[in-house]
Amino acid sequence: MVSTVRLVVGLLGVGLMIGGLAGVATGAWAEGLWAIVAGAVVVIAVVLERSRYRSEAAERSDAAPGPGGGEPSAPQPPFQPTDEVFVDPTSGHRLRVYLNPSTGERLYHAEGER
Repeated sequence: MVSTVRLVVGLLGVGLMIGGLAGVATGAWAEGLWAIVAGAVVVIAVVLERSRYRSEAAERSDAAPGPGGGEPSAPQPPFQPTDEVFVDPTSGHRLRVYLNPSTGERLYHAEGER
């Protein structure tokens, strides 16, 4: 679902940029440049946006997010659970932070009930 939304929003951004180019070509400079910039911002946002609390590996595999938007399953070694636990304000889930001590990478996994 997230990939579909990203695709649709990205296509809208590209369409906005193409419309802006057409506007510039027909002499509507201000409107055309505004549309090009707005479309570029939308495309950049789609490229850089990622789901909350997910690792790059989970994003690339397109795995379904776990509870609270974190990792779908508890991270495995070399990741170690830390004492850091917080409640995600959006989902209400308690998330525990896992840390890879050699790289500093952090992963988040929901634990317990809401």
